[in-house]
Amino acid sequence: MVPENLDIVRFAPRGKNSFYETVLTKVNTYLKTQQISPYANAGMWIKAFVMLLLYTAPYVLLVTGIGANNIWIFLGLWFLMGWGMCGIGAAVMHDANHGSFSSHKKVNRFIGYLLEMIGGYSVNWKIQHNILHHTYTNITGLDEDIDSITLLRFSPRQPRYWFHRYQYIYAWGFYMIMTLFWMTVKDYMQAIRYKHHNLLIKQKVSLKQAISSITLYKVFYYGYIVVLPLFLSGQPWYTIVFGFLLMHFTAGLFLSCVFQPAHVMEESSFSLPVNVDGTLRMEDSWAIHELVNTTNYAPRSRILSWFIGGLNYQIEHHLFTGVCHVHYRKIAPIVKATAKEYGLPYNEQRTFLQALYRHAGMLKLLGRK
Repeated sequence: MVPENLDIVRFAPRGKNSFYETVLTKVNTYLKTQQISPYANAGMWIKAFVMLLLYTAPYVLLVTGIGANNIWIFLGLWFLMGWGMCGIGAAVMHDANHGSFSSHKKVNRFIGYLLEMIGGYSVNWKIQHNILHHTYTNITGLDEDIDSITLLRFSPRQPRYWFHRYQYIYAWGFYMIMTLFWMTVKDYMQAIRYKHHNLLIKQKVSLKQAISSITLYKVFYYGYIVVLPLFLSGQPWYTIVFGFLLMHFTAGLFLSCVFQPAHVMEESSFSLPVNVDGTLRMEDSWAIHELVNTTNYAPRSRILSWFIGGLNYQIEHHLFTGVCHVHYRKIAPIVKATAKEYGLPYNEQRTFLQALYRHAGMLKLLGRK
């Protein structure tokens, strides 16, 4: 269903005194009266430093050979780097590439380049995440977060095959290789696809520039993450490769477990646009579409919320991408009360494990219906 021009997809108008207009007013009033900047506070800057340290400190220890005397310590350092990847990706880079870390674009751009440091390409990320996922959440053919490989069925609107009956078992294995696939071939595939759909040019990047940049960043990434340890750590190549894979399996599985229960849930509507006089139109307004396709979880877990960048408050994140995640916990009650006021659902799971259990149940359901 992917249209050549995404602008032909239209959401219903939000209307005067609508849910979105009301919740915007309430949240903006709260931030103003409490004299809270929507951007990062001191705690956010400290978190950014801690997450960066969680990734770089183990790397320095393993590449200098200090942590290479014992193989279990050596592999433990790679394991810690996996968690550092999660922290940088979910709690630092994510806000910066949304433009919500700082009011200064140059600061956001600089911090956003942490994605390149851990092997990604921020131009592709902004297209997939900011444009496609946040605008067309759970719309098959437009949201690449659910348009995955054929072996995984994340929407009832996608074709179902016999092997999907077992996806609730094997999906976790694919989750483990998510970042590994991303840091190897995914960026190249996306660049070519985005060129075809005129999405690269909107980022003022040509396909040649994108391929060149991706290649340069990948050479830099694999140079420091694999080649340097091979020469400097004193460990055999197979131990380094195993550690590298351990890092990615850790990050891939955890990040997938953070993002997937936010949308691939039985409560989500997975609605599609209908063709009206040549224009694809959605029945709901954009804000309501986001509300009915998003689920929060573990609202009382401050430790989890701190580490994953407030992404357990996924509803607030989707409605207020310009607000730094450190403020989500405070604005969540406002959003929840406003949704109730308008008779709209506010999907929420009590714990992280409960959300994962419900997500696994949805994978099982999608394999049978």
